[in-house]
Amino acid sequence: MARAETRPDAGRGWSDQYWWSSDGVRLHARVYAGPDGSDGAPPVLCMPGLARNARDFEALAPHIAQYRKVIVIEFRGRGESAYAKDPMTYVPLTYVQDVVAMMDEMDITRFAAIGTSLGGLVAMLMAATLPGRLVGAVLNDVGPELEAAGLARIRDYIGAGGSQPTWIHAARAFAELNAAIYPRYAIHDWLRLTKRTHRLTAEGRIVTDYDKQIAAPLRVPGGADAGIDLWPAYRALGDVPVLILRGALSDILGRGAAQAMVAELPRARLVEVPEVGHAPTMDEPEALTAIDAWIADLPAA
Repeated sequence: MARAETRPDAGRGWSDQYWWSSDGVRLHARVYAGPDGSDGAPPVLCMPGLARNARDFEALAPHIAQYRKVIVIEFRGRGESAYAKDPMTYVPLTYVQDVVAMMDEMDITRFAAIGTSLGGLVAMLMAATLPGRLVGAVLNDVGPELEAAGLARIRDYIGAGGSQPTWIHAARAFAELNAAIYPRYAIHDWLRLTKRTHRLTAEGRIVTDYDKQIAAPLRVPGGADAGIDLWPAYRALGDVPVLILRGALSDILGRGAAQAMVAELPRARLVEVPEVGHAPTMDEPEALTAIDAWIADLPAA
């Protein structure tokens, strides 16, 4: 198996980290170095949602890198990470194994995590399977108890085909699909979000930047998440600082479930982001303020 490789910053603000999974998938992350003298602090791993990639953190990662090293994961089948030969490996436990392989290559023993949706599920599973290594977590609009209606909505659109001829066409189509999630967005906001979630093909078409087969496990009767109790994984976070971000309009993380999460852990805090559904982009002032406070609570070494 080939070893991990690092490509330099080249003036972008990050370096590229590539590594190999146990089943031979070449994976990618962006690494933001952090300030001088921060090498001893546990880094922050940023993990995106189901259909997202490293560009989801293009604003947040440099902000956090003022304080400590940041590693933005691209799960298999997204962004610059290769597509899996077996679509049934597009499941959270495989993503955990992939991230652990990267940490082993980079000699990371302790870390904090920021996870949006799927990324938050991976963070909880890492807390359960890597006891003592996770020093803090931000769970962005996700938890151990999710709303059935929101999950059904995601299953309905994920993996759908189609392309658009220009970025503005793609932004308008994306806005039509997601208008209820970001009701205050103007076309320039949709264009920014579309460029985070889509790519330009060699044929000059705009398409979503992920393998459509990531939907395969969700198409299995009952769904990939059927029958799994995630409360033990959530409780495994223990007494580390936990920030729960919830979009006030979310159809995935209910307010009651979020409040139950706060009651379950001693250092859990809930912040609602107004006028946003699933999920906050974490560019919002309310989210940034809460994340800054969470960073201040993380161990310095």
